[in-house]
This record gives sequence, C-alpha cells and structure tokens, in this order.
Amino acid sequence: MVDPLAGPWLTIIGIGEDGLAGLSEASRKALSLAEIVFGGERHLALANVGNRGRPWPVPFDADIVLSYRDRPTVVLASGDPFWHGAGAVLAEKLGGDEWIAHPAPSTFSLAAARLGWRLESVTCIGLHAAPCERLVPHLVRDAHIICLMRDAAAVKDLAKWLTERGWGASLLWTLEALGGPRESVDQHRVDLIAGDIAGDLVAVALLLIGTQGIPRSSGLPDDLFIHDGQITKRPVRALALSALAPRPGERLWDIGAGSGSISVEWALCGGTATAIEAREDRVANIRSNAATFGLSHRITLVTGRAPEAVAALEAPDAVFIGGGLDSAMFEAIWSRLPSGTRLVAHSVTLETEALLGELHQRHGGELMRVEIAHAAPLGRYRSWEAARPVVQWSVVR
Repeated sequence: MVDPLAGPWLTIIGIGEDGLAGLSEASRKALSLAEIVFGGERHLALANVGNRGRPWPVPFDADIVLSYRDRPTVVLASGDPFWHGAGAVLAEKLGGDEWIAHPAPSTFSLAAARLGWRLESVTCIGLHAAPCERLVPHLVRDAHIICLMRDAAAVKDLAKWLTERGWGASLLWTLEALGGPRESVDQHRVDLIAGDIAGDLVAVALLLIGTQGIPRSSGLPDDLFIHDGQITKRPVRALALSALAPRPGERLWDIGAGSGSISVEWALCGGTATAIEAREDRVANIRSNAATFGLSHRITLVTGRAPEAVAALEAPDAVFIGGGLDSAMFEAIWSRLPSGTRLVAHSVTLETEALLGELHQRHGGELMRVEIAHAAPLGRYRSWEAARPVVQWSVVR
C-alpha cells in the first residue's frame, strides 16, 4: 500500500523514443518504485520494466488502472500524456491528490521542431482512431497540419483520400521514431506516395496545396449537403445561424433537422448538436452529411418527434425549430430551457406564422419576415422567381 505521506499512488509519465535516457530523475524514481507499470508494448520495452509491465487493454479501459488504487503504479504514454493521450481520461476519474504527471515533449512538438514550423499556427489532430473526414474543416490552402497516425497503411489511405479531394499536390512528411536513435523524416508529394512506409511511424505532417476547401462563413452552398428538398436554404440558414449565435463548446437542439444543415454549420463553429428528425430516410441523410464534414463526433442523431424526443436530453444553449411548431410543442420545450437559452423558430405556413406572432407578443424577441427571389429565365428574358416567405422568430429565454 502507498504511504499517504509519500504522495500520489499513480504517476503518469510521458516517454519518448530515447527511453529511460530522456526521463527526468523524478520519472525514473517513480518507475523504480512502481509495483505495476501500464503502457503500450513499445513503451514498456523502452522503460525496461520486465514482468512489472502490463500492456494496455484493447480497447483502452481506464478502470483497469484504477483497480490498483493505493498501490505504487505508473502509466506510460507517448510524449505529453495530456495531448491525445491517456492522462486526461485517468485524471477525470481521480482526485487531485491521487496522481502526478511528468510529461515529455509531445509528438506535435517534436514534429514542429524538426520541420521548423510555428506550433501555434499548426493544426494538431489525432487520426489514429478517427476517420480522414475529421480533417475536412481544416482543409485550406497553405494549412500546416500534424496528424497522429495509426500505422503505415493509414498513411496511404490518407494520401488517397486527400488526392481524391483535390489535394494531391500537397507535401506530406512521414515522421518515424521521433526523438530516438532511429528517427527518420521523409518528404513526399501526396499523390506520388509509393513504396514501403516504416511500421514505427507515429505521425505525418501536411502542407496543403490544392483547392480552396469549404468556406467558414454561415450559409454554405446547398449542394454541399445530401437532402431531399427538406433543407433550410442557404440565405435563410445564414440568417438562422446569425440569430443562433454559435460559440465553441455550446450545445444545440436542432428540431425537425431535415438534412442536418443547421447542425453541421453549428458544429463547424466548434459546438455540438443533437439533430432530432422523425423520418428514417432523413436521419440517414443527416448521418451522411455529418460524416462528410468530419463531424460525426459532434452531431448526435435522435429519431423521433419533439417534445418527446428531447425529454431525456441535456439542456441546450440554443434551439432551432425548422418547422412543425405548435403551441403544445412550444410550451413543452420552453419550460425545459434554462435562462439565457437562445431559441430560433421558422415558419412557412400561415398557421405557424400566426403562432410566432402570438409568441413574439408574449415573450418578446425579434420577429422577421424574409422574402427572397432569384433571377430565373422567362422566355428569352429573365425575371424574379420568388421563394416562399419565411418568418423567423428569435428570442432569449
């Protein structure tokens, strides 16, 4: 058992390819005193811990480590354990007096140092357990990206994926065994990668050369989304998002989500969204759109109708109701919203427009009628073709 006066029972150590030689005195002392040492097989070999080593369970299970509570235990992770590592997962389950960490330079830091890149200007992302689509929001000309990778096969898949999307002229560096005696850094053109890539590769770096990527303004082109016609059209979507005012880390309820275009643009701003849609075919479209934009981890799908479908959901920061609003739905949703929640509702029917007018009178906010017309052919000439007017009500609870 750990002496409570001696300090935390768990030590989280970042280890590099240079093994024991690169560890601090405090890290080496913790290793020498540990009864059990958890880590990847490569880390355990680098630390030379013998039969005290326990390879990580697959899939990773932090509770295995916690089962050794109050016994001297070490967890080994690559570089900085709190950057795409196990550190935060463990710390969330422990008291602050139960653990201590000794980080090493992260893979991102080592890669930037080798390439001479300003790390504060680099997008750092973990792709070892995520699809390539996770890169979509970051694909812009001249972007510098460092990606943690699962293996050499994943690098070839990434190169193919980038080439298919118009980024084949980009430069890609394979970074292997960074910080150790077998370190290797090789440069490639994305669409010309060939031959073997070493199995101990840990990351790739990208300098993007190619197309423009997706715009970052509200109101993305409609043709970027899969839909059956049930989509908040681009100009109206821009107005809705302006009123919803997304901020990083905030949560949206997108009720009657249709194609999920509002959810996608909200998530592109750094928030999370719950897309609620009754029709299975439209739920499939939302799922496809979330995956295409690399946002499946930020958009949760709920098949059903409000208000029943939101009964078990965590309270939102904002709510969008794209259609189908009636008095009963409004009262059920409104009563659940905490103070400060932003609500935006749209109407294209006279009945719902009348309801929004009544709600505006009762609760205040802003009521706006939007009429948009597009130029279209009329014989040998052109004329204005009007879309259905949309009424938007926005209010803060």
